[in-house]
Amino acid sequence: MSKQIKQLQMNQLAQALDGVRDMVFLSATQIDSITENKVRLGLRKKNVSLMMVKNSLLRRVFAESKLDPGESVWVGPTVVAWGGDSVKDLSKAVEAALLKDEKFKNKVKVKAALAEGLPIPFDRALKMPTRKEAIGEIVAMMMGPASSIASALTGAACEVASQIQTIADKKPEEAPAAAG
Repeated sequence: MSKQIKQLQMNQLAQALDGVRDMVFLSATQIDSITENKVRLGLRKKNVSLMMVKNSLLRRVFAESKLDPGESVWVGPTVVAWGGDSVKDLSKAVEAALLKDEKFKNKVKVKAALAEGLPIPFDRALKMPTRKEAIGEIVAMMMGPASSIASALTGAACEVASQIQTIADKKPEEAPAAAG
């Protein structure tokens, strides 16, 4: 392959992966083209893309973008999956389409995953919270203590106000008759 063709392929790969920080790297062998096309179409509906890449070209593209998925990615054929709203959505889509399907047993294996550009185990990628889930957890953590403080402050004030109201509602007792 000439240097010009390799450069064109690297440019196309860099353009496809531009700004992508969440990826799953797979090793896929012995899959016929019709089945592969059906999987790609199914994943495309979930906004997930698959691409078989040449390791040497992908390594060069990653060197330019400062991404490092780890050494396990560069062994054997590599399929890159990216897309979805988060690494969790991506991992779940890949797992449902490829890893849990009996047709692909012993044909597809996960090499690695990248979350925000950092390598993580695939099992962890499946369990990581999405952006919305993480924001919800943070808000819940902040609201718990804040509501406790608010109830502590308003609880004492309400109790004092209730006692004042009770005293104010009492009818004044008549003064005892003067002893004469």
